[in-house]
Amino acid sequence: MVLNKVDLTKKLDNQTYEESLEQWQLKLLTLTQRLRTLPLSAVVLYEGWDAAGKGGSIFRITQKLDPRGFQVWPIGPPNVVEKQHGYLWRFWNKLPAHSQLCIFDRSWYGRVLVERVEKLASPGEIKRAYDEINHLEEYLAENGTVLVKYWMHISKEEQLRRFNERAANPFKSWKITEDDWRNREKWDQYLEAAEEMFDKTDTKAAPWHIIPAECKKYARVETVKLLAESLERALGKIEK
Repeated sequence: MVLNKVDLTKKLDNQTYEESLEQWQLKLLTLTQRLRTLPLSAVVLYEGWDAAGKGGSIFRITQKLDPRGFQVWPIGPPNVVEKQHGYLWRFWNKLPAHSQLCIFDRSWYGRVLVERVEKLASPGEIKRAYDEINHLEEYLAENGTVLVKYWMHISKEEQLRRFNERAANPFKSWKITEDDWRNREKWDQYLEAAEEMFDKTDTKAAPWHIIPAECKKYARVETVKLLAESLERALGKIEK
């Protein structure tokens, strides 16, 4: 299993964190300014365990960027209109134009994660979804979109610690819901779904990056760094 092999002990001290974060945020700012002049876009997808630090990571990615050049889409359950279309429709409408960056906080992978575990889609629909997602991502990659996919990974024990910390903090208690506790009870089912997702959708066009996130500082720097490196490779090819 992929997730069982992740080294969750990776960490950064405060000084290294501050210096590295500033370095990679500046690099990312420079790259997104170059992106704005080219027929290229970037899409970042976040998946992972509840309380794994997706929001904090997204904030560090966007913190120093020109707000005109990016959009963050927090994804929840589909609304009444969205339910009348195929599950990919609501994402297609949010994809960025050339020169833009967009970030999905949760994504179309909900089809093979939450919809699978909660039995909101049939086994046949789940099976088809892997090919549908791969075809979508291949199409995007072939038409000028840099795809970066993150799975934010923490242990079940760390998740419980963070849940309790949030519940006890009046400034963070809004972050913890009954759904979070209920999802935690299905940890093993989500683990099985995630492992199959990696197996079927980790492709050359859109590889998964599994981020050790027990140390928030390490995870934040790593996500900014990997996005910057992915953009730099893509920009280098198109600017030749």
